[in-house]
Amino acid sequence: MSSERARNPTRIEFAPATSIPDYLTDEIQAKLAYVDERIVRAQVSSDHILLEVSPWDEAQSAAELEGKVQRVVLSMAKGAFKPKVQILEDHLDRPVSFRQDPMPELLRRGEVSQEADGVYTLGPLLTRLIAFFEDQFLSLAASFDAAPYRFPTLIPARYLERVNYFRAFPHSLTFVTHLREDLDVIDEFSQHAACDQHGLTTPPGSFDTIQTLLSPAVCYHLYFALADKPLPGGQVVATAVGNCFRYEAINLTSLERMWNFTMREVIFVGSKDFVLENRELARQRMAKFFEAIGLAYRVESANDPFFIGEFRKQAAFQSAFQLKFEIRASLPYKDSTLAVGSYNYHQDFFGRSLNISLPDGSPAHTGCVAFGLERIAFAFLAQFGLYPAQWPAQVRAHLPI
Repeated sequence: MSSERARNPTRIEFAPATSIPDYLTDEIQAKLAYVDERIVRAQVSSDHILLEVSPWDEAQSAAELEGKVQRVVLSMAKGAFKPKVQILEDHLDRPVSFRQDPMPELLRRGEVSQEADGVYTLGPLLTRLIAFFEDQFLSLAASFDAAPYRFPTLIPARYLERVNYFRAFPHSLTFVTHLREDLDVIDEFSQHAACDQHGLTTPPGSFDTIQTLLSPAVCYHLYFALADKPLPGGQVVATAVGNCFRYEAINLTSLERMWNFTMREVIFVGSKDFVLENRELARQRMAKFFEAIGLAYRVESANDPFFIGEFRKQAAFQSAFQLKFEIRASLPYKDSTLAVGSYNYHQDFFGRSLNISLPDGSPAHTGCVAFGLERIAFAFLAQFGLYPAQWPAQVRAHLPI
């Protein structure tokens, strides 16, 4: 978060309207980032909520802010049940050689430069490490004879509307617009637009209607390319890498959570059995790679970060049908884990929503294997440090450093 927002925060504390189960505290804490733009920090436990708010003055109502927070708590926690977490692999006990946060040293060396909240430039060390992981993921794609694709960074709003994205994930969207095609508007902007610590200020009415957004995922582009027609040959396997954008407010911290990040995906479209069998095969193949480099991680069932009103219903649905499994790499310096990839099955959601049909006329099923490139590189550094000479031999052998 910016230093301006974090300056001299006011603390507001209260009890939640209903007891928050331990398994939901992190989810609710993350969602409080979207309750009010003045919140710079939130801390949640089963019976206590602490907010740090800035700016704030005594004339403002703490009760109004508390009311918004309680809406989130009641929506997500009241009547919630603990999902059964299925663990497919557990290698968190693998020995690692490093236990410090790599981020301060990366910043000190200039290997990472922060341009804005959640926006980073990466230097040679991380770039080469990411290239190493990319090579492994490309090898995975090649093992399925995946066809290579290149997708745009922009995605039409009408596409996301077709797959209900505005309802499921409105809080993470990043919008794109441009100046209106009007000489007077453009001239007015060029003379009066200015940028200060709060951002860009512009004359009112400068921007055109939003028709595109920055893409939140890679696989969506393939599904839209296949929409409204029979699936060629009854099945498709594709791979692509692309920039993804998911805004996470005060949750944008270090390379763990970035507004602009890069994702490599291997995507399966076809029958239910085809998708599920290939998803499992991909997991088995990646397990051999992670073992070879000594990565400490676990694969467990998970849910997507749905918006508050959708969270309980959608998370329960994903859990019941085991639609998502995350690869959670150990972060030894904080005794925690970080999702660095996932194995996903969407059932026939995209097939039905986008009219992608199998030869028998039924909707196609879809799934993907996705890897966050910056995240997996960061988790690797958190386990093995910043000196390549101390990295596992299987990694050193592939790097020109």
